[in-house]
Amino acid sequence: MSAPAQTATTVLPDRRAGARGALYVAEHQFRAMLNYRWTIVMVGLGSPLAYLLGIGLGLATLLDAEVGQGPGGPVPYVVFVAPALLASAAVSVATEEFTYTVMSGFKWRRVFWGINATPVEPGQIASGLVLAVAARMAFGGILYYLLILAFGATGSTGLSWLLPLVGVLGGLAFGLPLLAYSASLKDDAGQFAAVQRFVFTPLFLFSGTFYPLETLPSALHWIGWISPLWHASELGRVLSYGAPKPGWLVAVHVLALLALAIGGWLLARRVFTRRLR
Repeated sequence: MSAPAQTATTVLPDRRAGARGALYVAEHQFRAMLNYRWTIVMVGLGSPLAYLLGIGLGLATLLDAEVGQGPGGPVPYVVFVAPALLASAAVSVATEEFTYTVMSGFKWRRVFWGINATPVEPGQIASGLVLAVAARMAFGGILYYLLILAFGATGSTGLSWLLPLVGVLGGLAFGLPLLAYSASLKDDAGQFAAVQRFVFTPLFLFSGTFYPLETLPSALHWIGWISPLWHASELGRVLSYGAPKPGWLVAVHVLALLALAIGGWLLARRVFTRRLR
């Protein structure tokens, strides 16, 4: 009796999976975030609550100077600082997710290499990570905004509901260039700690977060000009309580944030592609 004939089969790559690869990567990242979901929720609620209580009920009572100006005159200090705190929270998430998570994907857990063995393209891996992190920033921004409303820390422009979107844009403008940098590293030899201490912290302190940039010595104004956090904070103040800013400056804030975010995204996709191929 002759042996049964062998039937040759050809396994074709699933191009449909590749076309939606970024969404699959984002889903994977969402599932990974579920492992520390309570941390995300508590940070999303605890940090803004602590800041708003400390500033609204503490620091604001000690300030006599008029810091923020709206269309109708001075605004309470907590109203002035709230948009900047929301943007800072988004930048903080970007600093966390676009550093150690990236190193984990390339080296510690090597998840990116496993995904790269599928029809998903390297650029889609980067884009999927960005989608997941943007969603986390949006979630935190919405929680922050609800607390801002509870504290009465918005103006009457009717546009304050856009603050979470501005926060996400500011977080991406800071985080996507950082993503490209993190993806280029083969190991963490203290670079991420240096980013936290010598990049994020100075920008947080000197980007007009707690006081107008104009109150700083003129030699330090450049820190604000190059800071995504300053652009996001100023744009948020315009939307929140109608901070009097010329139209051209509002356009500069928007364009600066978009340029940093888009440029960082394109660079990150290129770095992912070069490294995974």
